[in-house]
Amino acid sequence: MSHKKNKLYILILMLVSWVFLLLAGKESLKKYLPASMFMSFLVYSENVFAERVKWWTITTRLFPNVNGIMPFVIGVFLSGSVWILKFTYKNIYLYVLVNFLVDTFFTYPFYSLFKKLGVWKLIRLRQYQLSLLFFVKSLLMYAFQKFIGDRLYSKNERPASKQQGLY
Repeated sequence: MSHKKNKLYILILMLVSWVFLLLAGKESLKKYLPASMFMSFLVYSENVFAERVKWWTITTRLFPNVNGIMPFVIGVFLSGSVWILKFTYKNIYLYVLVNFLVDTFFTYPFYSLFKKLGVWKLIRLRQYQLSLLFFVKSLLMYAFQKFIGDRLYSKNERPASKQQGLY
């Protein structure tokens, strides 16, 4: 498949992710965006390292001088992280199960499709290792939300009586 079509698919995937991100709602964005941005930064940093040590390579880039992971980081990963936290955060077992399912989908059928399209491929990393890496990152995101994100969100929330000047 041509690189132009691949770029179009990646761009559409990123734009659709943004639409879904906006549909999450203002409160969910305020509450879960810090942890999702942490995860996006982590994924970006991991990709820089991974390409350097040849764990994988991303061959299709939207823009020549922009890291190939960027559309995924600011698209699917950011949006997906908000939505997963929104629906599962209060139940750690559900959170782990949903992350396992999403990560497995990304690691196997999604990876296979993108490899076939020539978008990216694993080099020194196996699919099960990629799955394990995703799982560890999901636990880090949960911990970030629990210990930092919740505190950030609670500082932004004020009781209605204080907002109206009533004490």
